[in-house]
Amino acid sequence: MRKAVLFNIQKFSVHDGPGIRTTIFFKGCPLACQWCHNPESQSYQAEILIDRDRCTQCGECEKHCSQQAVWQKNHQLFYDAEKCNACEMCIDYCCNNAREIAGKEYTVQDVMQEIHKDKPFYEQSGGGVTLSGGEVMIQIDFIEELVKACKEQGITVAIDTCGYAPSDNFLRIIKYVDVFLYDIKLMDSGEHEHYTGRDNALILENLKLLSNHDAVIQLRLPLIEGINTKNEQIQDIIDFIADLNIHSINLLPYHHMGQGKYKKLNCPLPVLERPTDLRLEEIRSMFKQANYKVQIGG
Repeated sequence: MRKAVLFNIQKFSVHDGPGIRTTIFFKGCPLACQWCHNPESQSYQAEILIDRDRCTQCGECEKHCSQQAVWQKNHQLFYDAEKCNACEMCIDYCCNNAREIAGKEYTVQDVMQEIHKDKPFYEQSGGGVTLSGGEVMIQIDFIEELVKACKEQGITVAIDTCGYAPSDNFLRIIKYVDVFLYDIKLMDSGEHEHYTGRDNALILENLKLLSNHDAVIQLRLPLIEGINTKNEQIQDIIDFIADLNIHSINLLPYHHMGQGKYKKLNCPLPVLERPTDLRLEEIRSMFKQANYKVQIGG
């Protein structure tokens, strides 16, 4: 029985495709974007998140950790994620609710049970299921079984992807997917590698592949001030997609809502800024002038 590690199932989502949706977040991503607002999605393994403001250093977590993955020294709490086997004992014995787990194994049947609970909302709103992450296209065996099950039940499927996955993975599921929410970050390969840890050759190749197979593509552009908001960077994207089958474009301005997660993972906080409303409107106008359906957000 196939299993996948998820870190969230979000109900009543209205930003990840049409209508009211259930968004399934898969753990693990080949990119490490500096602006990632789900840092707990990057590792493929379950992780413990620690709210250090809630922790009173009572020592119960250290006492009950069989892997010696948590300890205190000089009134400081230390945690070694590599030793942790996510047994959740430290969570069970934390009297201050300072710990939570990101990552739990599900079968396809488990996920379909959650999806069926929301099916009446899909029928009323024209919604469905969105598979997000992390990067869903890496866990393709599980994904293929899941999207087939959704299609058999008449449930529409959106795939939210960074595009960095084997091309054959896309070909395996393309006929079962109603819309691809496809991220483009930067066109310059060197800049893309600097900010995400990978170059963009495979991402652009897969975007062309989906277009050539007449997939419905909703392009999503995360926009971070000083990184990818210059006119020439936007124009490079417009030029690249000129001959592609792009249904619509969403401009996604950077936000700071994920910073609390960085603290809980004890990771350095990204020091990044949102583009101004004026700059976002200027970028929107560039796409509108190129005859694209475009909106800010969504």
